Amino acid sequence: MKKFLIIMLLILSSVAVFASDLIIESKTQTFADKERKIKLDGGVKVMLDNLTVESDRADVTIRRNNKLDTATFYDKPYAYEINENKKREVKANILQVSLINKVVRAEGETQSVITEGNTPIIVINADVQEYDTTSSVMVATGSVTMKYKDIDTFSDKVVILADQKGGVKKIDLIGNARVKQQQNESEGHHFVYNPVTEEMSVTGNTKTIAYSNDGKKLTIHSDYQQYQKAQNSYIGSGHVKIWYDDYYAQGPKVSVFPDKATNKPNEVYFVGRSKIVQNDRDIIADKIKMTMNPKDFVAEGNVRTIIHNIDTSEGNL
Repeated sequence: MKKFLIIMLLILSSVAVFASDLIIESKTQTFADKERKIKLDGGVKVMLDNLTVESDRADVTIRRNNKLDTATFYDKPYAYEINENKKREVKANILQVSLINKVVRAEGETQSVITEGNTPIIVINADVQEYDTTSSVMVATGSVTMKYKDIDTFSDKVVILADQKGGVKKIDLIGNARVKQQQNESEGHHFVYNPVTEEMSVTGNTKTIAYSNDGKKLTIHSDYQQYQKAQNSYIGSGHVKIWYDDYYAQGPKVSVFPDKATNKPNEVYFVGRSKIVQNDRDIIADKIKMTMNPKDFVAEGNVRTIIHNIDTSEGNL
């Protein structure tokens, strides 16, 4: 009994160091010396700076120097962090909070939500999510789906960097990534999105499907693509290939701009030695401009035309 009291006093003294930052509440608390754990049951609530975690059951491991190490929460715990008018929430089957480096790890059916005012800005579902409260970096892995405003994404991994006020500074989608915004869809290995400038770049076997005024698909393949939401424009480079209706075109670099009235993709500019194919004609040039409405193209610079399947048989005179 005396040994138990001494250990509890040591634990309480270590907690006192964090008195302004760490508060642990529950209906019952027990200490297991052999396991080096404090076990918490009933109405568990842990508060660390701006972070609060709630669950029915939890335990806290203790290091040999009697410093609190990791708090593990069971039975579908709930964590949240409030920063001005922004709120970050995390739900999972199990939550682990490192009391040393202030990292939150969620495992099993995880969902995190970032809300601004009463409006959800980001909703992420994944197998595992980790959030570093010091660096404001969140990493989600395993069958990750994310909704950011009007953008839906799917990937193996998501990395989000937040600013000091809880706003989103940068979003990375890594591995088998797909992005859908309204009718338009893009895919590639690695997406980088800047929410401030609303610019998105993607590398690695990229593919974008956009729709023109008449509802027909414009498909863009390339090694690299960049999208600017404000202008609804695309830039592609590296083995660029484009399909539209009976058009097929290829070249080293392309820019796609929308119609000013409808804001739908309408003008396609190839730079560098490029080729457009329509029916039995191949047109090769240094520059090619395609338009969807009206459907037309202009080729400039060392233009060469090849017409296939010409009937050269002699006719009857």
